[in-house]
Formats: sequence, C-alpha cells, structure tokens
Amino acid sequence: MGTRQIELQIAAAPPPRLDKALSRDVPAEENLSRTRLVRLIESGAVQIDGVDVYDPKFKVSEGATVQITVAEAEDSHIGPEDIPLVVVYEDADLIVVNKPAGIVVHPAPGSPNGTLVNALLHHCGDDLSGVGGVKRPGIVHRIDKETSGLLVVAKSDAAHHGLAAQFEAHSVERYYRAICYGVPDANDPRLRGIKGVSFEPGNIMRLTTQLARHKTDRQKQAVLFHGGRHAVTRARVVETFGTPAGLALVECWLETGRTHQIRVHMAHAGHGLVGDPVYGGKRKLAGRSFGDKTADAVQTFPRQALHAAILGFEHPVSGEILRFEAELPDDMKNLIARLHDPLT
Repeated sequence: MGTRQIELQIAAAPPPRLDKALSRDVPAEENLSRTRLVRLIESGAVQIDGVDVYDPKFKVSEGATVQITVAEAEDSHIGPEDIPLVVVYEDADLIVVNKPAGIVVHPAPGSPNGTLVNALLHHCGDDLSGVGGVKRPGIVHRIDKETSGLLVVAKSDAAHHGLAAQFEAHSVERYYRAICYGVPDANDPRLRGIKGVSFEPGNIMRLTTQLARHKTDRQKQAVLFHGGRHAVTRARVVETFGTPAGLALVECWLETGRTHQIRVHMAHAGHGLVGDPVYGGKRKLAGRSFGDKTADAVQTFPRQALHAAILGFEHPVSGEILRFEAELPDDMKNLIARLHDPLT
C-alpha cells in the first residue's frame, strides 16, 4: 500500500493539544477528521521537528514542523455494483440520494449485496477519498429497507466526521410523510391516556419514550420508560381520508433518530402505518367510509407507507446550509389518489 507525506508548520496561537492543532492546520483538501488524526498520532505516523509523537494531548508550539505519513485508502471489501441511483446532490465531500423502497442501505447478514453501499461504490468510484482509511461511503444514518426517501452519505473522512457530529447533536432536519390508521387528534380521550403521548399547540402529537430491542423478537424495537435510548417523534395531520375519517396522511419529524422510531412510536399511539408488516398490522376499515377496492388497496399495500421527504443539514466542510425535498414515490401517490375517492 502506498503512502503520502503531509508537511506543515503550526500556525500562530495553536490549541493546547496536538490533535486539535492538527485538526485546525492540516489543509482541508486532505480530508482528515480529528478522529482520524488521533489514530494517526497514536500509530506513530506523526513527527514534530523530526521526533515521533504518540500522544494526541502533546502540547505543540507555534512554528513547529509537522510531518504526517498517511497510508493511501484501501479498497473496501464490499464490491461495487451497477445499481441505478437517484442522485439529488453531489460534491467532493458528500452525496444525497433518493432511495427507493426495497433497497437495504448497508450489507449485512441476509443482505450481502444489492445494497445502497454497493451502488455508491460503483457510482463514486475513485471519487471516494476514504473514510477511516478505507475507500468506502460513510454511512451516518439509515432508513429501513422498505422506507423510501432522502439519505446523505459522506465521501470523505472530514465529511463523515462532521455529519456524524450533527446527527449526534440532533441538529439535522428530517421530515417524513406517512399514511397511518386513524387520525391523531388532541381531542381524542384515548390518546390522552397513553403514556408518552402529549400534544403541543397546532395539534402536534409528541411521542416521548425510551426505545430498545424487543426482548423476544429481535427484529423489533419496543417502547420502554426505563432503560433503552431516549426517543422523541412529533407528528401532525396533513390530510384525512374517509367519512368518518379512518386514515390520515401525517408529517412526522425526528428529534432523535432511533431504529424504526416513527414506526414503533406511531404504533404505540395506536396509529400504526399502513403496510407495516412489523408494527402496523392489517386493520379492517369501516365499510361505510371505504369501498371494497379502496380497502383492498390499503390492505395489500406492500410496504410501510413511509417516505423520508425532507433532509436539511449544514455542509460539514463548506458550512453551507443545505435542504432537500423529495416528492412522494408513485406507490404512495397512487394510494392517496385512491383514498381521495374512497367509495369507488
């Protein structure tokens, strides 16, 4: 494997720690995050004035000459595959795609190939500067296989580090559209009796619980109130269907981003998503509100009716505020069109 040398001088008024000073002074085009720099220091790849330094907390002085030996990024063990991608935005540091339903984001047991990562490796090719020393896309968040919509992926180490920090701080804007059973409403006495459910002004339903893997079904997440990970989802009704209304198009947005969060939270509130095979169930719709064809279209909808519609974040390198919106996919559009004339 080849290596490259980065040489620089520490600029005026350096931070007290070597890793922070290098994070400030290493040229941005080198795409080295502070996390990667720490690993390089600890591995003996950094010299200061000709002397190896292994401590990221080393106090470095202004004017010191630093030499960093960086191994060229290795090829990923995951293979590229020519799978079509809908690219919404792309630059040297990141790519935003509109993922169709039916594609897993990352290879895993049971899904070793045919994933979004395989597709990105083919699409990006040599444009991947390396994440953690490997030529691979940096996955900082995921959406479920059968959920469609927007996803941002890092192409460089610096972008990966910066995006991950934003997701950890819950500062990324993420709005979803979903079709659910029932209509969440602050006037519903049933909802007032469900722990973790409250309403904010504007009839916005707020769900606040802990989430953890289900004790007996490892494919599911479960709502808890002790232990697990803190999770907050908000939802508002966009449109209702049927007379009386039996289904609703809702907009959900995440304060946190846990596995299956919207799906399990909406089910906890009694408003499971149409088509969700894990949490939503198949409910019988009131015959007076929906004709047989409409009821059948709802019952046979082949996936959870959930779409990641809006994604907004700060570009981790340039600082520019980016915001993207993806319209509903055809399957959800067609179902909504059917629900607009439910008795036919």
